[in-house]
Amino acid sequence: MARIIVVEDEADLRDDLVEYLDRCGFEVRGASRGAELDRLLEAGPADVIVLDINLPDEDGFSVARRIRAGSPAAIIMLTARSSLIDRVIGLELGADVYLVKPVDFREVEAQVKALMRRMQKGAESPPAAEQAQPSPAAAGAPGADPRKAWLFDDIEWRIQPPTGAAVPLTATEYKFLSLLVTAPGEAVSRQDISLALTGRDWDPYSRSIDSLVRRLRIKVEERSGCALPVQAVHGVGYAFVGPVVTSAVEDSAG
Repeated sequence: MARIIVVEDEADLRDDLVEYLDRCGFEVRGASRGAELDRLLEAGPADVIVLDINLPDEDGFSVARRIRAGSPAAIIMLTARSSLIDRVIGLELGADVYLVKPVDFREVEAQVKALMRRMQKGAESPPAAEQAQPSPAAAGAPGADPRKAWLFDDIEWRIQPPTGAAVPLTATEYKFLSLLVTAPGEAVSRQDISLALTGRDWDPYSRSIDSLVRRLRIKVEERSGCALPVQAVHGVGYAFVGPVVTSAVEDSAG
């Protein structure tokens, strides 16, 4: 059962959407502004956040940026702002779906279900891959051929496979991948990842890192058509197990 928070300052719309999604069998809470969303997230995590852009205390773009920095929740932006630039900004800040008001609640329901299916699919991986140590031979290394390697663009904040489209990264995704590509083929501990992303020690009961990786895998595969070579290392953390170069290396090679 998906846990949803609807962030909408129009009380009637918020209440109606909360009631509709509740009838669909979801666990739903409502918030009227960004600060209230923060309190709800402190009280309990969310799987999906339905977010308006025009809020009384801060705009939804700013809220989305904060969500991406500290929560693995999927974001559905639901707003009256229909311009192309608003859509682009919303998606680049980490929104998974951008819907324009007025919208049929059935479409919101369908998008929630689609997001949950993709998140579940991204969580599934072969058990052997999850248990195995990364192979140094398969890992990236200094001198990797840029034509056959993934490109980690630390200037534009993008990741690009050897064949396929570049995928823009949120701040949290960029920080996570920058840890891994610095030492390709080597496992980075969950403790180090947690400290880099949140400034806090890793909580063994938290699934936030795993959720981040799951969402990132889905995002990269959907936008580039290639599977992200990030592998779980049992009892340690995660490793980038494909050949990889940074934008600085590519620039010098060119």
